[in-house]
Amino acid sequence: MVSTSALSLSSHLEISLAFRSEHTTQLWTLSSTKSASLRRRGVDLGRHFTLVTINSEPLSSRKFVIRAAAPGGGSSRRSGSSRRVYQESQAQTPIAPVTQAASYILPAGAFVIATFVLWKLVEKILVPKSSKPVAEEDKPTSGEKWSFSQGISFLSPSGAKVERESRMRLNDFARELRSFSSIDMSGRNFGDEGLFFLAESLAYNQTAEEVSFAANGITAKGIMAFDGILQSNIALKSLNLSGNSIGDEGVKCLCDILVKNSGIQKLQLSSSAFGDEGAKAIAEMLKKNSTLRVIELNNNLIDYSGFSSLAGAILENKTILSIYLNGNYGGPLGASALAKGLEGNKSLRELYLQGNSFGDEGAIALMSGLSSHKGKLTVLDLANNSIGARGASHVAEYIKKSKSLLLINLYMNDIGDEGAEKVAEALKDNRSVTNVDLGGNDIHAKGISAIARVLKDNSVISALEIGYNPIGPDGAKALAEVLKFHGNVKDLMLGWCQIGATGAEDIADMLRYNSTISSLDLRANGLRDEGAICLARSLKVVNESLVSLNLGFNEIRDEGAFAIAQALKSNEDVRLTSLNLMNNFLTKLGQSAITDASDHVFEMNEKELTIVF
Repeated sequence: MVSTSALSLSSHLEISLAFRSEHTTQLWTLSSTKSASLRRRGVDLGRHFTLVTINSEPLSSRKFVIRAAAPGGGSSRRSGSSRRVYQESQAQTPIAPVTQAASYILPAGAFVIATFVLWKLVEKILVPKSSKPVAEEDKPTSGEKWSFSQGISFLSPSGAKVERESRMRLNDFARELRSFSSIDMSGRNFGDEGLFFLAESLAYNQTAEEVSFAANGITAKGIMAFDGILQSNIALKSLNLSGNSIGDEGVKCLCDILVKNSGIQKLQLSSSAFGDEGAKAIAEMLKKNSTLRVIELNNNLIDYSGFSSLAGAILENKTILSIYLNGNYGGPLGASALAKGLEGNKSLRELYLQGNSFGDEGAIALMSGLSSHKGKLTVLDLANNSIGARGASHVAEYIKKSKSLLLINLYMNDIGDEGAEKVAEALKDNRSVTNVDLGGNDIHAKGISAIARVLKDNSVISALEIGYNPIGPDGAKALAEVLKFHGNVKDLMLGWCQIGATGAEDIADMLRYNSTISSLDLRANGLRDEGAICLARSLKVVNESLVSLNLGFNEIRDEGAFAIAQALKSNEDVRLTSLNLMNNFLTKLGQSAITDASDHVFEMNEKELTIVF
């Protein structure tokens, strides 16, 4: 089929379409007048113009013809126009919606095309053409290599300023290392690069003895800065690298260096993100190093295997005095392994093992090893190890036999009244322990009464922590009756013991006669104003020993505060230097009354009374 189209441009747009095939010939005329009609077969087109014809033949079987007419011409052209009548073998009716749509679409399309062509022309004239494409400009020339000489700075002004300030701070730190014997650089966050810069100041340094690089973002890579430095430094006695995630690799590197160090006596590696492999490296170092006295490995990831390695080192090392393994993962097996190392050790004096989940089994195994220990252990910290009454009984047996132990810490276990009674029985025979911590062990009045009876004949214990135990008013009364005239307790901690105003009255009565207690902690006991008033009566009486009183979290209001303030003003010889009233219900009036009393004490005794609200 061959098609021919004619486009006529006049006051209104008109398009003639002719379709020819072997059998039929059709003529369609599309006019863009207001009526937008489509006609065929002998339609008078009105004004006609000279035609410009464009033929396009993309395919051999089809022709596309556009004829555009301009004004001019005579009757011959009109007669030519009148011949636009076509014969067709089959007549078809035009579709009205198609004609209406075409009358709007074709003029709009012509307008868009004209606008696009005009825009391209303007762009080509006004916009200068780039001599080289952007892609080519950005693309580096092949075969060229760039290098920058020393001293060239490519930092922005702000970046260069930050770098200068960092350099200045590091220079200040380096001067500190060369000038002072004790330097704390913890939390400066200078990282590995900063450590490489500062480590040079430690080489052959004869001034710095204690250095803390704790929490500075140092990694295993940074530890290499000490290589060749610590081997030559014999003045440095204490090195703190805690809070840096150096990991197993960093610990291994450090231990290789410390094997040849003969100066450092205290090494702190707490919270350093290492586990059993790091512990093994430390163990091997301890077998060869005879200088270290204190090593802190708290809050790492040391498991049974690491504990076993350290136990082997303790067995061979003859100089280590204190080991801190708090907050690791020893468990019962770790405790058993450690016990074997303790059996043959004579040098160890302090053992800190809290938070290792030993349980009763681990405690029993550890006490067995300590019973065979030939040294003189002074500090045993077993806090937060899930030890019950059964484990406590074995701990009590060790306390009973020990003649060197000064501090026993069973804080936050679960020994209960039964365990407390076992410990009390052991303390009757022991005359070395001065500091007892039984806080948070679910001890009631029965258990605390057993402890109180021991204090009647024991003049050695000077610090007693029994906070976080529900001893109640009865427990407070049992303790107060003994301490009124007996014992040598200087620090008494009774916070969170539920003693109430009734218990406070017994404690207040005890303070009138006691001459040893210098620090008393009664936090969170529900004393309220009634309890505060009872204690205020005791403060009016001369007490030459009490210097610190903590009454925080006790729901005390202004009435109680007024009573305490009046007592402080009445006692011209008051020795109190610290009064804590934090988290009570005091208004500005109550606080003002306490502050005035503090000023009065200073005027009378020239001693400052610190108040905390």
